[in-house]
Amino acid sequence: MLQAKYSVEEKQAHFLSNYKTYGFKDKSSMLRAAIKHFMKKIELESLRKSADLYSEIYSKDDDLKELTETAVTGWPE
Repeated sequence: MLQAKYSVEEKQAHFLSNYKTYGFKDKSSMLRAAIKHFMKKIELESLRKSADLYSEIYSKDDDLKELTETAVTGWPE
């Protein structure tokens, strides 16, 4: 595992010092969990934006709607 030095605000440092209260073995594991959570949140937001964009494109493209309907014809409900 890599080691790095970062600066945090006093309030954040105080929060990190309570790592045991939140079930973490140390400050580093708490910080890693927070970063992992943030990364997933950003990825999910990106996927939602992508889905919204595809939905917008689909709603404006009659040829694509027709193609989709043709492909779905005959599939079980």
